[in-house]
Amino acid sequence: MHKRKPDWLKVKLQGTEKLYQVKKMLNRLSLNTVCEEANCPNIVECFAKKTATFMILGKICTRNCTYCNVTRGTPQDVDPGEPFHVAEAVKELGLKHVVITSVTRDDLPDGGASHFARVIEKIRDINDNTIIEVLIPDFQGDYEALSMVINANPHIINHNIETISRLYPVVRAKADYFRSLELLKKVKQAKNSIYTKSGMMLGLGEKEQEVVDALKDLRKVDCELLTIGQYLAPSSKHHPVIEYIYPETFDKYKELGYEMGFKYVASAPLVRSSYNAEEVSQMLIKN
Repeated sequence: MHKRKPDWLKVKLQGTEKLYQVKKMLNRLSLNTVCEEANCPNIVECFAKKTATFMILGKICTRNCTYCNVTRGTPQDVDPGEPFHVAEAVKELGLKHVVITSVTRDDLPDGGASHFARVIEKIRDINDNTIIEVLIPDFQGDYEALSMVINANPHIINHNIETISRLYPVVRAKADYFRSLELLKKVKQAKNSIYTKSGMMLGLGEKEQEVVDALKDLRKVDCELLTIGQYLAPSSKHHPVIEYIYPETFDKYKELGYEMGFKYVASAPLVRSSYNAEEVSQMLIKN
């Protein structure tokens, strides 16, 4: 049985003219955004601000996470011109903070890490003042692949744990909770100047203490930036929403995150991994 969305999750449609302008540009440059592929509830707001999270390495994912709306199946060939096109889009949009993510490409020898590095380099060539955040897959625990991204020196490396460890077999069967934590740990060990970031969805069936424990695990590996949002099932075929979390609970996790030592915490029902990423940019500039 479908749970009815509470009022605090209803999004008003606005800024549609700028939304179409951004979509037109993305189509012209043959680019994908996770905003569209993952059916993000904030797409109108973010596109109206002329911000977007670019999704590289195609639109087909090699994994089968039950919460995700991105298409899975046989991946497409990697577009060698994509890094330049992403950089051009960043320039056209005048972005101060750009987020680059991808589908998971377990079919590629390096999981797409070298492509991430080329995108970072091209953005920096054209847009030297833009803060670059990458939201990366786990590269199946391959440290050599991860090193390619680290050596490209983005400002932020983001890798979402997504949920608590107990639910991994149900919602992230091909991923590993501790492998994800180890990835974040290795980034800080390799280059402490890079900020690490992670995010979680709530409402998948987790308990409050399990969320607290997950936040503690992130701090143990020196994760600095945190996002927490409400899980919304893309369709009836996906993992169901077990619970809608009250805004007050998100506020409590935000306060707790700061008490634990996170440098930035975004925690609210509609928060997504790259939502209002420019707020992080302001924090980085101040520091």
